[in-house]
Amino acid sequence: MALVRWDPFRELSALQNEVNRLFSRLGGGEVPERQSWTPSVDVIETDDAIKLKAELAGMDPKDINIEVQDNVLTVSGERRFEEEVKEDRYYRIERRYGSFSRSLVLPPTADENKVEARYENGVLEITIPKTETAKPKKIAVTVGGGEQKTVEAKATETQN
Repeated sequence: MALVRWDPFRELSALQNEVNRLFSRLGGGEVPERQSWTPSVDVIETDDAIKLKAELAGMDPKDINIEVQDNVLTVSGERRFEEEVKEDRYYRIERRYGSFSRSLVLPPTADENKVEARYENGVLEITIPKTETAKPKKIAVTVGGGEQKTVEAKATETQN
């Protein structure tokens, strides 16, 4: 356990930041374009592929970037705040705007050259197929006088 020196100004600074954030929300002080956000992502692995589904509602597909480099899949983009209101009066803004980036390390069996992406109804679905994995081989063993037999082992349970 580490000892940490108590600094009353650090806690005072944290309180001031919380109060400033509260007043900026009430007064509309925060600019929506500058807020960052992180979309929800589901990652599913099947026998044939890895699928990533990301919620990107309200985004233009042109604002979404997908890259694969060094076995890392990166999805990034920007959701822009484009609605204009003459009075500049919002009662509540709950949706997040701004840029985002999500990365996923792919397993060695992922085929980076065959990545497919589809965007429909605000959901981005990326499919990364798996490469053919090496199948186990049976090795022939020569027994005695040159006759080859394939040897297979079976697990059996014995009780003492």
